[in-house]
Amino acid sequence: DAARDQVHLLFYIWLPDNNGTLVAQALIGAAGRGVICRVMADDLGSRLLIRSQLWSQMAAAGVRLARALPTGNPLLGSFLGPLRGRVDLRNHRKLAIIDNRITWCGSQNCADPAFLIKAKYGPWVDIWARFEGPIARQNQWLFASDWMATIPREDLSDLLYEPWLAPDAGFFAQAMGTGPTVRNAAMPELFATLMFAARRNLTITTPYYVPNESMQAALCACARRGVRTRLLVPARNDSWIVAAASRSYYADLLDAGVEIYEFMGGLLHAKTITLDGEIALIGSANMDRRSFDLNYENNVL
Repeated sequence: DAARDQVHLLFYIWLPDNNGTLVAQALIGAAGRGVICRVMADDLGSRLLIRSQLWSQMAAAGVRLARALPTGNPLLGSFLGPLRGRVDLRNHRKLAIIDNRITWCGSQNCADPAFLIKAKYGPWVDIWARFEGPIARQNQWLFASDWMATIPREDLSDLLYEPWLAPDAGFFAQAMGTGPTVRNAAMPELFATLMFAARRNLTITTPYYVPNESMQAALCACARRGVRTRLLVPARNDSWIVAAASRSYYADLLDAGVEIYEFMGGLLHAKTITLDGEIALIGSANMDRRSFDLNYENNVL
């Protein structure tokens, strides 16, 4: 509602529920007063919105819309190009950039906490953080790269070179984005680096813990050298296969001294790492191989 120049939103799942409708109506209002609004939603995760009247209403109001990684006909995927028709490759990012100076990111999709498509696991407990300063331009770069790959006729490069005003005070931050078309080992390497950097305590929240061997070893090593290491996961997972896979790693973690907590108050969907009360990582990436190898993800360190 306060945007003056442009609003850029990207979500893996956007539902036409209460919150989803409120955001869409705000976009329609912003577009009506001349704000450039660009919306990108994953073609699989946001299919309910894309097929709804709300999507058509946004388009009619002048909101510029894009479907990330169109699924099309999966049987024809190999004939449509390397990324088209692939239901396994998804844009899992959650981003908002307002006026090229304010950004939001985290684990939250554009939906009610009740998450009606999987209501029996609700409420979904997420983190969604607001930043100002140069970090907003870094997230803008991620959005622009996704948008221009999907809408190549629209060049957003000029937005990336606008001057920015440094905030009066703050902290160092860095955005990062990974995906199957870039060096996909970057995210697990960052996770492992943070584990090795911890000196006193390390706390991790993730809904899906299916690590690769190096990450499991890094987490065990963290606890073995005396760092208080805590892993928080949901008690009830929306995927019984992932839940079973996650629990298969528990014995080695417990043997190394990792404390494992199962969150009872809904589906803990937040993806966070905090260490020594000094460093935090939040974003869209789960600690599983889908996030590391198949999904487009974004995190802020």
